[in-house]
Amino acid sequence: MTLAAGLAIGGAGAWYLSATVKTFLFEVQPNDVGIFAAALIVLASAGLLASAVPARRAATVDPLVALRTA
Repeated sequence: MTLAAGLAIGGAGAWYLSATVKTFLFEVQPNDVGIFAAALIVLASAGLLASAVPARRAATVDPLVALRTA
């Protein structure tokens, strides 16, 4: 949920502010949909991978052992 909200807010902010960084973009239009989609896919993949590794590790722990150590 947080990843989706961050991608939505960040994507909207980047789309809105893309005209201000026009001088830094070489051979790319400020509002190129393909570039925005590629960036969102890369960020979403990184976020999902970063959350999947700890979730998988936590899923292997026996719940009774986790409760005893807490």
